[in-house]
Amino acid sequence: MPQHITVVDSDPSWPRKYAAERDRIAPALGDNLLAVWHIGSTAVSGLAAKPVIDIMAAVRSLEAADAAAERFAALGYEYLGEFGIPGRRYLRRGGDERTHQVHIFAAGDTANISRHLAFRDYLRAHADVREEYAALKRSLAREFPYDIDAYCDGKAAFVQEHEARALAAYDAGWIRLYLAASAARREREISPLISCGGVAAALLTEAGNVYTGVSIDTACSQGMCAERAAVAAMLTAGESRAVKIAAVGPGGRPVPPCGACRELLMQLGHGAQDTEILLSSDPLQTQKLSALLPAWWQTA
Repeated sequence: MPQHITVVDSDPSWPRKYAAERDRIAPALGDNLLAVWHIGSTAVSGLAAKPVIDIMAAVRSLEAADAAAERFAALGYEYLGEFGIPGRRYLRRGGDERTHQVHIFAAGDTANISRHLAFRDYLRAHADVREEYAALKRSLAREFPYDIDAYCDGKAAFVQEHEARALAAYDAGWIRLYLAASAARREREISPLISCGGVAAALLTEAGNVYTGVSIDTACSQGMCAERAAVAAMLTAGESRAVKIAAVGPGGRPVPPCGACRELLMQLGHGAQDTEILLSSDPLQTQKLSALLPAWWQTA
């Protein structure tokens, strides 16, 4: 039976349903999973939508994601491969009356990842566009209640226009850094006295290069923070101007630099006070180093 297309009012339970399903599917990807987001119309408060929860995941390896197909099947998902989008792995639950969809991309595919996040955030920020989009979807659902291809074709021009506007205003550099730090973060024990990788950092230089580093924890306080390790990698390569830096801890949570790392970053000079720090990845929140280290001693 063809999928029945229904568009309903925004439901405040959708974020909770996303969170519950995120926690249910994350073990299927295990250590391969780097980040996960609620995307699509159900991720936009106030937007009418088909009641389908869309989830996007970034992974270290698509091949390892393919190997998890049976684990997803046990959770009720069909694993449908690329399904029309190169580089994607698409899964759905509920058959023709689907309730959930998962879109998996490799962490390096920032174009596709940014496209989904930019459009979602654009809709969140523009009420007039949300209203226009909701009206269009309701009209198409009435006209094509059992023709998903016609429904999607009817939305295509609108989505393409506003997706282009969203991407023009979107800073994809933060996703690149967040995923680079997430990929570098691997907790491991080096010896009974040293562990590393509990936190990882990635910084973007003025020249456009990304350097990563991981935390080193020792029994006698001789280790270093991930930010300092990333700075060391940058300096070793002959660069010294960091324009953005993101550090990621357990659970993918961004963590701001400690006082010692703030001091080190500031002492790099060359406009270091304008270095941007990631405070939150979703929603995106950043802060300049000067705001995290006010009344710095050299300018006092």
